[in-house]
Amino acid sequence: MPAVAIFDIDGTLVDTNYQHALAWYRAFRSKGVVIPIWRIHRAIGIGSDRVIALLAGEEIEARFGEALRAAEGAEYQEMIDEVEPMKGAHELLEELKQAEHTIILASSAEQKDAERYIDLLDAEEFVDAYTTSADVAATKPEPDIVNAAIQKAGGGTAVMIGDSTWDCKAATAASVPSIGVLTGGFSEQELTEAGASIVFDSVDHLRSHLHSTS
Repeated sequence: MPAVAIFDIDGTLVDTNYQHALAWYRAFRSKGVVIPIWRIHRAIGIGSDRVIALLAGEEIEARFGEALRAAEGAEYQEMIDEVEPMKGAHELLEELKQAEHTIILASSAEQKDAERYIDLLDAEEFVDAYTTSADVAATKPEPDIVNAAIQKAGGGTAVMIGDSTWDCKAATAASVPSIGVLTGGFSEQELTEAGASIVFDSVDHLRSHLHSTS
């Protein structure tokens, strides 16, 4: 494991992807736009500024973009108390910190959500820094969030751990290797084709194989 471990949060450390998919479904439907949830799931992990155009086209983005993003945020907040940490996430962060790795959480979420997830993971003492939407000009799959995480770490060799193809593509664009986990619902083949050097079932599975990634 390189010196700097950059973790995606949503879908990797905390189980949020399907709540986000349902929140987007409800937001679109409120504007009379029905997108099958399986298609929405394929977009989870990309920046929220890109989701609408990707799923519904530029016209819907131009007409309803800001309103849809606000509606998705509100719908998600209604479900946020249902969010749970992934099994083994706390322990993985603890063990990496004990091994003197720098841990950066890379998310384009709002600061309040990032802080909530850190509390949920009981990981404040393990996390060296985290990114938020304020740290990036362009969202995933652009490399900004990975570059921002490395900057917050003060540089050094790094690896990105994420659950979506968008995480792996962002890491590749930043010339950083990535490790995939299957907890976001993307397949091993998809993650590998997007750039992951190795794929685990979950962060708990990764934790049990830490020596093989060193």
